[in-house]
Amino acid sequence: MTDKPVVLVTRKLPDAVEKKLAQDFTPVLNPDDRLYDTEELLQLAENADAILPCHTERFSAETIARLPARVKAIANFSVGVDHVDLEAARQKQVIVTNTPDVLSDATAEIAMLLMLGAARRASEGERIMRNQQWKDWSPAFMVGRQITGKRLGILGMGRVGQVVAARARGFDMTIHYHNRKPLDASQAAGAEYHDSVEGLLAAIDVLSIHCPASDATRGLLNRERLALMHPDSILVNTSRGAVVDDDALVNALISGVIAAAGLDVYNGEPDAIHPGYRELDNVFLLPHIGSATVETRDAMGFRAIDNLIAIFKGEQPGDRVA
Repeated sequence: MTDKPVVLVTRKLPDAVEKKLAQDFTPVLNPDDRLYDTEELLQLAENADAILPCHTERFSAETIARLPARVKAIANFSVGVDHVDLEAARQKQVIVTNTPDVLSDATAEIAMLLMLGAARRASEGERIMRNQQWKDWSPAFMVGRQITGKRLGILGMGRVGQVVAARARGFDMTIHYHNRKPLDASQAAGAEYHDSVEGLLAAIDVLSIHCPASDATRGLLNRERLALMHPDSILVNTSRGAVVDDDALVNALISGVIAAAGLDVYNGEPDAIHPGYRELDNVFLLPHIGSATVETRDAMGFRAIDNLIAIFKGEQPGDRVA
C-alpha cells in the first residue's frame, strides 16, 4: 500500500498496537482515551477510510447511514459485535470485522475467578480486611461453597466456553452445556449436551454464560429460568449483560433462589448498572476486564490490523462478520 489509508481509532490502544498500525496506515489516535459521542465520531470519520472502534462505540443503523462514503470498514477491537447494526452495515457495504479466538484464555480465566470469588465470598472477605473488621477465626466464619466436583453448566459452548470447560475439569467439575446444536465428540470432550436452556439449568450447580447478546438471547436469564436453578447454585457472566434480566437476578439473589453470582458484564455499563448489585454481599463484581491482559489486548489489536490490511489489499478479511 503506497498511500496509507486513514484509520480512525476511537479509544487509546496499547502502545505496541498503535505502533504496528502506523506501519501500514495513517492512524487518527485518541491519546486521552475520550469516549466520543455520535456527533464527534461522525465528524472525525469525515477524513477516515476505516474505523477501529471498541464495544463502547454504538453504530446504530442511523449512525451507519450517516458515515461518510469513504469509510470502507469497521474493524472492531472486540469479539462481540452487538454494538454494530450488521444489517445496516451490509446495506451500506461497510465491511465489519471482529477479533475472535485471542480472548478465549483471558476470558476463561476471569470466568474461573468469578466462579471462585462468588463461591468463596471473596468480595465480602476483602471488604472485611480493608475495613479492619476481622476480629476472630471461627468454624462458622465466612463459610462459602467449593466448586470442586460440582456440575458446571456452560451456556454457549463456543471458543470461550470450551476453554472454560477445560479449566473447570482441573477442579474435577463435570461439564454440561447448551448450544443451538451439539458439538462433535472431540470438541465436547465428554461434556453432556442439553437441548434446552431449561434442561441445562435444572441439572447444574454453577452456570457460566458465554453466548452473545442478540434478539434471541436478550433477557434469556429471566425470573422463570432462574427459578429452575437450585438454592445453592451460582451464576457467572463474562459474556454480555443483556443476556440477564437484572431485576430477576437481583431478586433471585435477595430471596435465595440462587446463592451467589459473579459478574464482569452488565446492562447499562458503566454508568447505569443496576444499583442492587452493589448492595449485595453475595455478588462478586468486576469492571468488564475479561480480556484485560497485556497479551490479549495486544493480540486483539494485531488481529484488527490484520483484518484492515486484508481489506485494503482487496482480500477477504479472516474475521468478517458483515
